[in-house]
Amino acid sequence: MKRYRLITYTKKGENIMKKLFVFITVISIITLGLTAESFAQRGAVKWRGSGSWGPGTSYNRMYDPAKVEAVSGVVEAITQVVPIKGMDPGVAVTMKTNKETIAVHLGPEWYIGRLDTKIVKGDTIEVKGARTTFFGKPAIIAGEVKKGDNVLVLRDTSGIPVWSGWRR
Repeated sequence: MKRYRLITYTKKGENIMKKLFVFITVISIITLGLTAESFAQRGAVKWRGSGSWGPGTSYNRMYDPAKVEAVSGVVEAITQVVPIKGMDPGVAVTMKTNKETIAVHLGPEWYIGRLDTKIVKGDTIEVKGARTTFFGKPAIIAGEVKKGDNVLVLRDTSGIPVWSGWRR
């Protein structure tokens, strides 16, 4: 009985193409993984909690829609505020009214800093918000700020922050 050997012929180009395909696939997967990781590290996507400024947090439970009042005055200073330990920094203004000087908490820096309407020292503003106390000092958590003809809505009528978007 005769035995036959199976002889296969491969072209050098086919092997090179297979190796090149595998190499490009591996590089693509690594690049995609590093890109996603870099976005996560920079905080480009900050879904849950939003630095403790989201609805349902202890800070936002201090906003009582039943106790909303309107106060107007002149902005004396814009400051960074961390109302409760562990929260991301927020923006507050010190406002001088006819009766008092009071801190007005606007919202998280990452949100307030992106708005078109800017509030600066010397501006006359009208604030609608809930009065509360932080570290033994009175403050107002703003729901709406009016500067001239511009109205900056920060919370809806039930007190949900607008920066929480659809995650109500």
